[in-house]
Amino acid sequence: MKLNRRSFLQKSATGAALMSLGAMPGLAFEGVPDFVKLTILHTNDVHSRVEPFPNDGSRNAGLGGASKRMRVIEEIRAQEPNVLLFDSGDILQGTPYFNFFGGEVEFELMDLMKYDAATIGNHDFDGGIDRLAELATGCTFPMLNCNYDFSDTVMNGKSRPYQIFEIDHLKVGVLGVGIELESLVPDKLYKATRYQTPVERVNHIASILKKDEKCDYIICLSHLGYKYRSNKIDDVKLANQSSHIDLILGGHTHTFMRAPEIVLNKHNNPVTINQVGWAGILLGRLDIHFEYNRKKHCVTCQNRMIS
Repeated sequence: MKLNRRSFLQKSATGAALMSLGAMPGLAFEGVPDFVKLTILHTNDVHSRVEPFPNDGSRNAGLGGASKRMRVIEEIRAQEPNVLLFDSGDILQGTPYFNFFGGEVEFELMDLMKYDAATIGNHDFDGGIDRLAELATGCTFPMLNCNYDFSDTVMNGKSRPYQIFEIDHLKVGVLGVGIELESLVPDKLYKATRYQTPVERVNHIASILKKDEKCDYIICLSHLGYKYRSNKIDDVKLANQSSHIDLILGGHTHTFMRAPEIVLNKHNNPVTINQVGWAGILLGRLDIHFEYNRKKHCVTCQNRMIS
């Protein structure tokens, strides 16, 4: 069995591939399976795209749509035992659904799809922070952010820095981080929200998740943006300067990634970064395979077109 495990890791630990592996058979070790497969599904920048793009011959004709995404998610959940579903912000703004219903439809649909957590994007303030607080209070999934200080706003207590999921002998820690709002969002919409340095806050929370909470895998839901030429903090820079993050699921820049990028952190450990464009055209999927001792894992990816 040791030879098979070593061979599996050598062949699979190269990072990301566009083909998903099946579950790995193995013997039990003190009641824990030799291999555990965790399936992560994710979206970003859906921007109130409730219905598919119209069939008008345009580039995105017929793509996206909440009902089709829900069907795909249900299909995957029927096939895989360990599934988590996340969103990386900008749930709101972009179609008349937001203008007429103020985000209620978008959040109710996410509840129906059983999202496990989401982070906050800059456009999620477009209805004002009071409206965001109402939506965050009414939804069934937590809104995660570790670098917006909401102490003096109505969002105080309506979000949390992280959430821990225990699934098939794994502890998965998930945190959220957001982009600087000044000059991007009118201050009257976010009011007394105070922005804190993303790298410092992410490393602080990730350290709690790894050292205090003993998480096996740590995911960052980021609305910073994938990569900038300037010194502005982005997912690549965050990964480079991080200590305990294993996976960054990004948003904001609407980047359609053909495959995830692997970036080395400050301790030369790999961090996987993935982002799936915008408008719910793609559903991101990453399958993470863990050895029984949780010290080694590999990641495979297939981002699925919603059509």
